[in-house]
Amino acid sequence: MKAVIVGSGAIGQWTAHHIGAAGGDVVLASRSGGGLGSAVGAGPNPRVTTARVDATDANALAELATGADVIVNAVNPPYTDWDEKWPPMAAGFLEAAERTGAALLIIGNLYAYGHPTTPMIEGVTPEAPNGHKGRIRAKMWRDALDAHNAGRIRAVEIRAADYFGPGAGAGLSYLNTYAITPAMNGKTARHIMGVVDAPHSWTYVPDIGRLAAAVAAADPGSDAWGRAWHVPTTPPKSLTDVADDVAALVRVPARTPRPYPSFVKTLLRVSPLIRELDEMAPAFTAPYTLDSSAAEQRFGLAPTPWNEALDKTVTWLRAG
Repeated sequence: MKAVIVGSGAIGQWTAHHIGAAGGDVVLASRSGGGLGSAVGAGPNPRVTTARVDATDANALAELATGADVIVNAVNPPYTDWDEKWPPMAAGFLEAAERTGAALLIIGNLYAYGHPTTPMIEGVTPEAPNGHKGRIRAKMWRDALDAHNAGRIRAVEIRAADYFGPGAGAGLSYLNTYAITPAMNGKTARHIMGVVDAPHSWTYVPDIGRLAAAVAAADPGSDAWGRAWHVPTTPPKSLTDVADDVAALVRVPARTPRPYPSFVKTLLRVSPLIRELDEMAPAFTAPYTLDSSAAEQRFGLAPTPWNEALDKTVTWLRAG
C-alpha cells in the first residue's frame, strides 16, 4: 500500500509511523517538508519519504497522490485561519482524490457534534455544531461523504477527542501544555476555560495514527469506508484527575488546578486565538465524553492504557 499523508505534525507523523510499520510506503508531505521527529522513533524510517506541498493546490496534491492508494488529510491550520484556509484545502483534497482514484482519509475531531450531554457515538449522536469551526468540519465531512455516496471517491473520517502525547508540541495539545507540563513540574495548572472537575475524553495521539493505519489498510469494498469512526480512547478524566495522576507518576505533591481569575481571562481576550476558544469552552464545563467501542470492535484495537500513555508523554516532555 502507498499512502500520501499531508500534514507533518504529531498526527501525520504517527500515522506515517504506523502505516510504515505495517509495511506500507508513505510520503509525508507538508509546506515545510518535515519528516518524522524523535517522538516516533530514534532514526529515519526507510518506508517514509518526505515532500513539500501546498494543500490548497489541487494540481500539486493530485500529482503527489498519483499511484497512491490513500490520501490522508492530517492538516491543521491555526484556529484563527480556519475560515480562510480550510475551504480551499478541503476542495483540493476532494479533487485530488477524484482525479487519482486514491481514497480520502480525513483526520477529524468532535467539533461537528457541538456539545452533547451524553457520550458521543458515531452514527448515533447528531451533528449540531455550535460555532463556525464546527460548521466547517461538518461541511468538510458532508462534502466528502456526498462524493463517496455518489461513487466519485472512497472516503472515511476518523474523529479524535482533544489529543495528547509525544510529538504534540507546545500549544497544539491543550492537555500537554496546560495540564501535564505544570503538574509534572510541581506547579498549579491554571485554566482559561471550564471547570476543573468535569469529566473529559482525551485521545492519545499515537492511537490516532494506529486507527488511521488500520482503516487505510481495510479492503476497499468493506464497511470501513463511507462513515466516521472514533479513535480508541480511554475513559474520561477531569483536569483535576490529570493533575493527580501526573503528580503520582512523577512523585511530587498534587496541586489542584485552578481557573484564572476573571480579570485575567478578560485581559487574555485581546488575543484572537483566545477568543477562538469560546466555541470549545462549553466542552470544559460539563461532561464531554467519547464512545469509541465501534472502532475498537471493528478493527480489533484498544486505546493505550492511560497510565502508560501518561508515562510516555511525561518522558517525552521532559526530554524536550
